[in-house]
Amino acid sequence: MLYAIIESGGKQYKAFEGEYIEVDLLPEDLGKKKVFEKVLLLVNGTDTQVGSPYLPEVSIDAMVSEHFKGPKIVIFNYRPKERYRVKTGHRQQFTRLLVESIQFPSKAKETKDSEIIVIPVKKVRSKPAASAKKVTEKPAKTKTASAKPSKTKAASVKPAKTKAASVKPAKKTSKKAESSKTE
Repeated sequence: MLYAIIESGGKQYKAFEGEYIEVDLLPEDLGKKKVFEKVLLLVNGTDTQVGSPYLPEVSIDAMVSEHFKGPKIVIFNYRPKERYRVKTGHRQQFTRLLVESIQFPSKAKETKDSEIIVIPVKKVRSKPAASAKKVTEKPAKTKTASAKPSKTKAASVKPAKTKAASVKPAKKTSKKAESSKTE
C-alpha cells in the first residue's frame, strides 16, 4: 500500500493515490494542479521513509476538485447574572483535492521495469441475487377437495353483559374514606 503524509496549512494529511483529501482553503482555481513538496513520511509496502523534517525529491501531485464549506459550529458566550448572551457561528472553508500521483525516485524504476498501470476502480455494492436465497423453505400447503372447511369463530362471539341496571347510587363519603378504599 502506497501512501504519504503531507503538510498543508500547518496540518498533516494522509494521502493515498486516487483518493480525495480535504485541506484548508487553497487559493487555486478548480481543475488546476497543485504540487505538495512538504512530504513528511512515505510508505511503499514494507519500505518506510521518514523525513527530517521533509523528504527530498518526493512530491504529491493533486488536482483541485472543489471548494466547499464545512459544518456550522455554534459559538455561544454566556455570563451568568449579567444578562450577557451572544450566539454566533462559523463555517470553515475547505478545498477537496484528488491525489493523482505520489512521485519519488525509486517509483520511476519500478514502473519502467514492470510497466504496471493501476486504474482506480469504484467499489459497487450489489444486492444478492434472488436465486441465492436459502432452498430450505417449505412448500406451501394446498387445499384438497376432501378437507373439511374450518368453522369461523366470528359467529360464536357473545355480546358483553351490561351491569347498568343493577348498579345502585353510591353513598356520600368523605375524601379520606375514599382514598383509604382505593389503596
